[in-house]
Amino acid sequence: MKWTKVEISTRSRTEFVDITNKVSDELKKTGVLNGTCNVYMPHTTAGLTINENADPDVTRDLLAGLTRLVPVRGDYRHAEGNSDAHIKASLMGFSLMVPVIDGHLALGTWQGIYFCEFDGPRNRQVLVGVSGE
Repeated sequence: MKWTKVEISTRSRTEFVDITNKVSDELKKTGVLNGTCNVYMPHTTAGLTINENADPDVTRDLLAGLTRLVPVRGDYRHAEGNSDAHIKASLMGFSLMVPVIDGHLALGTWQGIYFCEFDGPRNRQVLVGVSGE
């Protein structure tokens, strides 16, 4: 499996960035028609998720819900002051696998791939790996 790096720039401390098109572009470069596309996050304060990309209120609601579950300030000991970001990233996860069928990501009609920033703004990257035939 060949891995490529995709650059992501965030503008806020917390933000969801739809990276579906970037991942799809990396898939197209490989020429793979059927297989799997893996997306990996090499950071500890950002995560990945697949969710609805038709209504922007969904990502707003996800961020609001995560903030209620894991507030910025809490009984944390981590000296950098970003413990909430580490917890939120762990809840979202650090990798995704999407089937590739006929050269396309096999996402549902309303699904998109999101980079989840919890400690921005930052310049980040995700790794995209494609395998198959």
